[in-house]
Amino acid sequence: MKVKWFALLLGVLGIVAATGFAQNRAGGRRYDPKTETTVKGTISDVQQLTGKRAGRTGTHLIVKTEAGDAEVHVGPSSFVAEKQFSFAKGDAIEVVGSKVVVRGKDLILAREITKDGKTLVLRDAQGIPQWSRGRQPSS
Repeated sequence: MKVKWFALLLGVLGIVAATGFAQNRAGGRRYDPKTETTVKGTISDVQQLTGKRAGRTGTHLIVKTEAGDAEVHVGPSSFVAEKQFSFAKGDAIEVVGSKVVVRGKDLILAREITKDGKTLVLRDAQGIPQWSRGRQPSS
């Protein structure tokens, strides 16, 4: 009897783990072209955050739009600097990106950001980051 309960418990844990893994891969930090949106607004905050997994510093923006504040994940700060792009509080921008939910929080993964007539291309149409050289990064 104990063996059956143990087997059942292992089966349930396996299903829960697989479901969590699938949700993380699909809904984590993966760009989804089907949820692409365009927002226009003014930057109210620029954040340079260091990732826990990769240890890279990423640029994040808080953009004040007509609909409210939007959190925009831009990409690695080194990539933004390499492309000779910068962001500052008060900059008017237009963001094309994928609306996703990460850890229960709505945000936009940027594909392109236009500022002062210049466009920073961060991802291709499928959402593959330009800094990854065609490799989809692990979540």
